[in-house]
Amino acid sequence: MEDHVYIIDHLPEGRADLPHHRREPVAYGVGENQFTLLELIPKVGVNLLSGDRVYIGKDLALRDRVEKVKGRVNYEDLSSSAHGELPYVLHDMVKQMEERFVKFYNEAPAISTRFHALELLPGLGKKTMTALIDERRKKLFEGFADISARVPSVHHPEKLVANRIELELTDPKQKYHIFARPPLTEDARGHGRGGHGHGPGPRMRR
Repeated sequence: MEDHVYIIDHLPEGRADLPHHRREPVAYGVGENQFTLLELIPKVGVNLLSGDRVYIGKDLALRDRVEKVKGRVNYEDLSSSAHGELPYVLHDMVKQMEERFVKFYNEAPAISTRFHALELLPGLGKKTMTALIDERRKKLFEGFADISARVPSVHHPEKLVANRIELELTDPKQKYHIFARPPLTEDARGHGRGGHGHGPGPRMRR
């Protein structure tokens, strides 16, 4: 369930690539819980800025900025501005949810005898993976700064996580989804855009 999204674009006049009679104010956001990409209808007169954290949960009384959640979308459905903003917003989200992602560094498991979940982080090789595992066995990491201090080859642990989330959202061929929900399938699109809050959460999947 997504109760909050971070805005990645707001088009008060609607999408320019649609006919005039189909245009309506629209915004795009990425969910805080499962990084679900969502299309939103803002309330009249509301201006949403990139990076704004907005409530979209079931309590309509608290929905002061979004009128309606139209549903899930895939990366290719987003506006070009949303594409550009997504990496920056994801990075800020990961920094704000530091405890959650430090837990990943502390608890990420082996996927097979030859491959570890830590290696799914872009640019993180086996040598660094081994160093992370050795250090967390001695003592669990307490924060991003602690990771960088104890494993110097990991300069910005939050960037590695943000880059992985972006990869899961932008590359439909990814075998594993450890942070973000898998993209909508063509079958799901055929039945209309799915609801934003239900279905399986992020998991290791192939």
